[in-house]
Amino acid sequence: MSILLEGGNRPTINQHGTYAIVAITKHGVELARNLSNSFQHADLYYMKKFEKGDEEARDIQLFEGSVRLLLPSLFQAYKGIILIISLGAVVRMIAPLLKDKKTDPGVVVIDDKGENVISVLSGHLGGANELTREVAAALGARPIITTASDVQKTIPVDLFGKRFGWVWDSAEKLTPVSASVVNEEKIAVVQESGEKEWWDYDRPLPENIQTYASIQEALKAKTAAALVITHRHLTEQEKPILANGVLYRPKVIVLGMGCNRGTSMQEIESVIQETLDELGFSIKSVKAISTIDLKKDEEGLLETAAKYGWEFVYYTPEQLNMIEMEHPSETVYKYTGAYGVSEPAARLCSGTQKLALVKKKSGNVTISVAVISHDGGKEHD
Repeated sequence: MSILLEGGNRPTINQHGTYAIVAITKHGVELARNLSNSFQHADLYYMKKFEKGDEEARDIQLFEGSVRLLLPSLFQAYKGIILIISLGAVVRMIAPLLKDKKTDPGVVVIDDKGENVISVLSGHLGGANELTREVAAALGARPIITTASDVQKTIPVDLFGKRFGWVWDSAEKLTPVSASVVNEEKIAVVQESGEKEWWDYDRPLPENIQTYASIQEALKAKTAAALVITHRHLTEQEKPILANGVLYRPKVIVLGMGCNRGTSMQEIESVIQETLDELGFSIKSVKAISTIDLKKDEEGLLETAAKYGWEFVYYTPEQLNMIEMEHPSETVYKYTGAYGVSEPAARLCSGTQKLALVKKKSGNVTISVAVISHDGGKEHD
């Protein structure tokens, strides 16, 4: 989508996420594109002259004209706005838009080199201070917060894990769970998979927040709210944890895939969903499709990866043959030079030897499934 910014008319935007990322320079666009890979609930806007060609597939919105004319629409639509624009210019552009600290969105500014992330507006109520921390962590930058008293010094529920690419299963309980956290009620954190470095403050976890080894243990503790991080679907016995809980999906699933030439995206997508359902895994936790380099131009695989925003990784036959396989195939070797595709690709991409699914053939598709392990993680297969 391309937006023409002209005086007099408020431009129409397509809002999908909670946050907007905006860039107007060449270096800023690269920063913004990298940041948007981590912030799954953010919409990306940048100038059309920096078009890369993949904007439509990634739902990136391009604009022509002054960015100042875009900001009123963003102010009205988003909870937070991340601007890779000079601080002085931002201050001048947003000044006419300011209404009230209770309603103004959080505004964060990043310098063009990505070295500093500055909380500019609505640091407390608008969440800009926590957004600044998360953005800085994602970029490896320095967070700059100037409010005298910092925000709650606790877990920001709607930003939790965003720098790792975690996504919510549902936003339904974000508000009540956030209220429980802010009000220092008893909170359970249950993590079965995903990155463990989510608490990056130089102080202990607040006393009201406790980690539990399992959902059942957290249920027995009768906490006021819960944050659950897992790639798998919950059982009926576990679902009560979500009565006042948010379920986060870390990006930990790697799909090793092979297919016959010309296999449609629809068939590939159907096999993936069917396989994940059989395993009890969420498609929202898929990180990548991995395959052999012979398939690097396979349209069905590329279209599927693009649709879901997954990484697309491929390896040479020599790389795949270095990986131990349970089911090496002379037939596959005859046609590809590798003794297997889906199985070794899943192992190589995930860095794990134990697969949740070693290999399954369905129609024109062969699939293997791996779960990336993080130190101390408890993976379910």
